[in-house]
Amino acid sequence: MIKMSVLASGSTGNATYVESDKGSLLVDVGLSGKKMVGLFSQIDRKIEDLDGILVTHEHIDHIKGLGVLARKYKIPVYANENTWKAIERADKNIPQDQKMIFNPYETKSIAGFDIESFNVSHDAIDPQFYIFHNDYKKLTMITDTGYVSDRMKGMIHGSDCFVFESNHDVDMLRMGRYPWKTKQRILSDMGHVSNEDAAYAMREVITGSTKRIYLSHLSRDNNLKDLARMSVEQVLNEHDIDTKNDVTLHDTDKEVATKLYEL
Repeated sequence: MIKMSVLASGSTGNATYVESDKGSLLVDVGLSGKKMVGLFSQIDRKIEDLDGILVTHEHIDHIKGLGVLARKYKIPVYANENTWKAIERADKNIPQDQKMIFNPYETKSIAGFDIESFNVSHDAIDPQFYIFHNDYKKLTMITDTGYVSDRMKGMIHGSDCFVFESNHDVDMLRMGRYPWKTKQRILSDMGHVSNEDAAYAMREVITGSTKRIYLSHLSRDNNLKDLARMSVEQVLNEHDIDTKNDVTLHDTDKEVATKLYEL
């Protein structure tokens, strides 16, 4: 059994809750402790029941509330060695006995899950995301990547559910108010995937097992929920993937948690 909720997603803060019949985990804490408590209440869960926090990378929209939650609730925190070095530059007060090492391309058994980690292409020190396995079900989280490599596709292929980045509309970004240097960063292989690039990657990893995709990490300034969904739908439908009956697309939000979903 896997239950999950994207608690918050976007350029201002990210957090995802994952639950098995043996425990529960949080991936990233990109919002304040107070906001995290509110998000947990939306899905009728408690932070103090968590068995661990998995960190993807050190950018503030992924670790803003990490230290507060870890210390207050004495939760083990998992990150790779390089990411820990970056976290410690911002917050040296996470107790040593709560710091767990989870390096790229390892598999760990935590809270009833077998969890695979894999690197993505992003301008952080050593960014990695996670694949959760439980009872023949497979949940993949993949955001904050400038492109989806063949190696990534091979690992995430055939997931029952994806939390998949659909960060920006290229035209909105190019015409928008960001400085050119920032636009170049986002569009680069170390930035974020666009709606269309996400869709073309999705069509290569969706199988008959795939039932749901959460469009995630949408840019506040360079995307819209409806636009992201329409862009992805168009590409998938053109490649004979039925987004009405076979694979459903779901919005995420920066302040409203998605309903708990059981894979």
